[in-house]
Amino acid sequence: MIEAILVEGLVYGILAVGVFISFRILDFPDLTVEGSFPLGAACAAAAITAGVPFPLAALIAAAAGSLAGAATATIHTRFRVPPLLAGIVVMTGLYSINLRVMGGRSNIQLIGARPLTDFAGSWLPGVPEEWASAAFFLLLAAVLVFLLDLFFHTEFGITMGALGDNERVVTASGSNPDAFKTAGVALSNALAAFAGALACQHHGFADVNLGAGVVALGLASVMIGELIFRTNYIGAQLARAILGAMLFKAIMFAARFYGYFAGITPNDLRLVTALMIVLSLGVGRYRAARADKSAKTAAVKRAAAETAGARR
Repeated sequence: MIEAILVEGLVYGILAVGVFISFRILDFPDLTVEGSFPLGAACAAAAITAGVPFPLAALIAAAAGSLAGAATATIHTRFRVPPLLAGIVVMTGLYSINLRVMGGRSNIQLIGARPLTDFAGSWLPGVPEEWASAAFFLLLAAVLVFLLDLFFHTEFGITMGALGDNERVVTASGSNPDAFKTAGVALSNALAAFAGALACQHHGFADVNLGAGVVALGLASVMIGELIFRTNYIGAQLARAILGAMLFKAIMFAARFYGYFAGITPNDLRLVTALMIVLSLGVGRYRAARADKSAKTAAVKRAAAETAGARR
């Protein structure tokens, strides 16, 4: 049970990292992930059933997701369409594209075609399959966070991070903010599509509706992670998003199997997700207000102490 929650949380944690990059680092509210996540699953499933090895299928999925993100960013930057509307336009178009990728079918079953799941369960000899799989996905997530941390410490990554804080600074430095925004949204959706490729292996199927609600899932994961601890280090922030996804999946598991004590049914899980986002926002605002108040109080005391010292 615990290992299953870990695996699912780690898979969707990669999606949460993509959402974190667009919403937090770029300050770009992007809904494209609701289309790029099933796009990644569709591309991976279609490639695997055609005999393509999973590593190559995952790269194809990530490339397709990056193109979807680049399309959203281009619509926004070239035609000055608001980010939310640009994401809705691309997400809507991706529904038909996903159906075409899957050969006109709404679902592809991967019975007997789950090479990643088979490898993840057997790569540690003598370890139970469930725990070996959890260890594999944990290692995969750690490598991904490490690589992204290295990227965001490069000049390109630092500039991309500055874009969400102050676009004028990026422009003043002689860089093209539209290019960095396009690259960032493409990266975000590449991660979402890669997570979709992992999800289709984990679930054993790809479905055109697999992306329903994943934006809310990603946001909830990011916000839950932010409630756990505060940090300014990008690597810790990325890891925090994955940890938030694991906690989110644990909460959903508890609501699904034990929620009947409170009258909660599986039909209420979307409502639970929405309430978790609102609660996380409220708690985050309250903690920020308390921190600001404490900082102001400390500043007043320090100023009073300095004034008293000067009078002496």
